[in-house]
Amino acid sequence: MTDVFGDLVGQDEAVAVLRRAAASAAALLRAPVTAPVGGRDDLDALAEEHDDDPAPAPADPGAGMTHAWIFTGPPGSGRSVAARAFAAALECVHGTGCGSCPGCHTTLTGTHADVRLVVPEGLSIGVNEMRALVLRAASAPSGGRWQIVIIEDADRLTEAAGNALLKAIEEPPPRTVFLLCAPSTHPDDISVTIRSRCRVVPLRQPPPAAVAEVLVRRDGIAPDVAEWAAAAAQGHVGRARRLARDPEARQRRDAVLAVPRRLTGVGAAFDAASALIEAAEAEAAASVAEIDEAERTALQTALGAGGTGRGAAGAMRGAAGQLKDLEKRQKSRATRAQRDALDRALVDLAGFYRDAIVMALRAPVAPVHTDTASLAGAGAQKWDAEGSLRRLEAVLECRAAIEANVKPRIAVEAMMLALWRG
Repeated sequence: MTDVFGDLVGQDEAVAVLRRAAASAAALLRAPVTAPVGGRDDLDALAEEHDDDPAPAPADPGAGMTHAWIFTGPPGSGRSVAARAFAAALECVHGTGCGSCPGCHTTLTGTHADVRLVVPEGLSIGVNEMRALVLRAASAPSGGRWQIVIIEDADRLTEAAGNALLKAIEEPPPRTVFLLCAPSTHPDDISVTIRSRCRVVPLRQPPPAAVAEVLVRRDGIAPDVAEWAAAAAQGHVGRARRLARDPEARQRRDAVLAVPRRLTGVGAAFDAASALIEAAEAEAAASVAEIDEAERTALQTALGAGGTGRGAAGAMRGAAGQLKDLEKRQKSRATRAQRDALDRALVDLAGFYRDAIVMALRAPVAPVHTDTASLAGAGAQKWDAEGSLRRLEAVLECRAAIEANVKPRIAVEAMMLALWRG
């Protein structure tokens, strides 16, 4: 069985840093420490003093253990995969991330008692959720190793939530480690003060060949399909797996890549925008419907729905507020799912115009979408490199506008008109 870092594709440098840190953390736990470990400097000093790893210490001090980490990289680079793998290595009973011990297994499956995973379902992570998490993280680890908090999409922290997290990072509890995932260390993604108290692990977009190899080895996908999916997904492992295994995902992609030839006028541009929005809404609704129904049923059961005893009807009447809160959370999750689905479509569209630019310039670069290469070539002849670049910029501006909370329909309609006009 492969170790916990086996699914981290094309990130050899980051894996080396994390392995070294896990070894330092294991040595720290074996050390006869009498005083509580209270911060990054204490962790580093103890790791240097007691680290009995036979490997030579690297020149980079960032390879040692500390209490707060930020994993950065483009979408699909494996930020959350790296954070979970590192958490498993820290909880590993051997301190190596073997992948087979109970610590590794329970961490990777999400059942470890000392590992808290925060995956924002809505558009942001609120202060109440973060305060509750910080309070829980202050307790001692039940397994005797580390209390670990993993925050995916830490760039969605509200200002108040970021301040609550900052206080915990500034004065970390003993044996608590914070692992944050964000696209970059830019102030728009993570606050400067949080960044200054964390060690950064940069990840890169994995090459298509590495993604294809993982799809073949781990998922049993045919090599030719894996190569096509890895190129079409532009290095995004999860998206490549979805394209390779899900016919509906391939159909949605085909519909998106048909947009350029549908833009024959103003009316066609608005029709294309409506079709893109409606497809994203349908995909989002399908992805959250089962979860929403299960949550509502579980809450109603907990509140006494269907009960016949005294007070059952009164309990349900008093449950209106809780049901309303649940509906609000589910609406926020549906909005996030819709925007994620729309963003995937925009990434595919951007890849098409990128191919057109490459062909217009006759650059010796492989196309992203090999199955629409002829259409991209026709577009390159019609628009030339400058026209293709303007269209690519329109797609990227649409993504930025939606991220800035512009109404998706307005942003997509503006993009379609810009694509038509050129």
